[in-house]
Amino acid sequence: MIGAGISGLACARTLMQAGHEVTLLEKSRGYGGRMSCRSTPFGSFDHGAQYFTVRDPRFERVLALTPQLCRPWSANAVRVLDPHGRVAEAALSRREPHWVPVPGMNALARHWAQPLAHTGRVHLETRVTRIERDALQAARWQLRIDAPGDSVQVLSGFDQVMLAIPNVQAVELLRASALAADFMERIEQVRVDPCWTLMIAFPQAQQPGLPHLGPQWNAALSTHHRIAWLSRESSKPGRDPIERWTVQASAAWSDEHLNDDPQRVTAKLLKAFAEVTGIHATPTHAQVHRWRYAKTQVPLGASHLWDARAGLGVCGDWCIGHRVEDGFVSGLELALAAA
Repeated sequence: MIGAGISGLACARTLMQAGHEVTLLEKSRGYGGRMSCRSTPFGSFDHGAQYFTVRDPRFERVLALTPQLCRPWSANAVRVLDPHGRVAEAALSRREPHWVPVPGMNALARHWAQPLAHTGRVHLETRVTRIERDALQAARWQLRIDAPGDSVQVLSGFDQVMLAIPNVQAVELLRASALAADFMERIEQVRVDPCWTLMIAFPQAQQPGLPHLGPQWNAALSTHHRIAWLSRESSKPGRDPIERWTVQASAAWSDEHLNDDPQRVTAKLLKAFAEVTGIHATPTHAQVHRWRYAKTQVPLGASHLWDARAGLGVCGDWCIGHRVEDGFVSGLELALAAA
């Protein structure tokens, strides 16, 4: 299994529960993909996925196994704001519950990864550069990897290879491996927009005698041309109380400024944040993160791709949409097809 986001973990766990030996490879230092957290001296930020909803009964059943891990987040009624920060529509969050893992969004991924890590077959900070037929067993696969320390290694003896990585990266790896032209043709139709994310902290807001900082609501969709979403991190259950906000730029603005200097992006998003929230104080902490592949606009249109004869599969939230649950369903259904 290549990729340790929610799709990869759902697929790997299901295969392991079906009796397969699963090796998990992830190029990052941790689990979760966009369900990531950024740690700072002022508390953590859910700088990718902000929350998740539950519609599929299979997802609901899995979450029910660890009821203490995820809690509802009211978000004080998520609102839609006009470009000037005025409420255009209220109480969106009452339409369906918003859930957040505790103490951060990556807690769910870390918990799901534990049984896999205990097998000793998890390789973090390991980038797969090529998939090819095993040099000694032609019916099996081997993977060329860039491992820690810039060493190149080969892992061999795999009956099946699953890719649970962003669509563009999946195409690049398949092309580099001269594999699955039909998969590539379909995946190339997928479009996933980027997103710049701003993380800011105002520890001074906790000083005695100071008024409440900013608006009374804790999360909102925005029609400001620079900002699509913003939320008060400290309003989520199980989080540090220091006043912190996560601001996600709009897809159009992020794409237009994809290669801008981070300092310039920070300044522009801070200006937009002040316009939307009325918070003009200078944050003690301000940092941005660029997600190249954030929100699916044109999905694959199928939950996964699977070639049973070759033992090659692809999954990811982008197969269906961009929700956390989409990633889970995609990984689960690929595992069920391959098990």
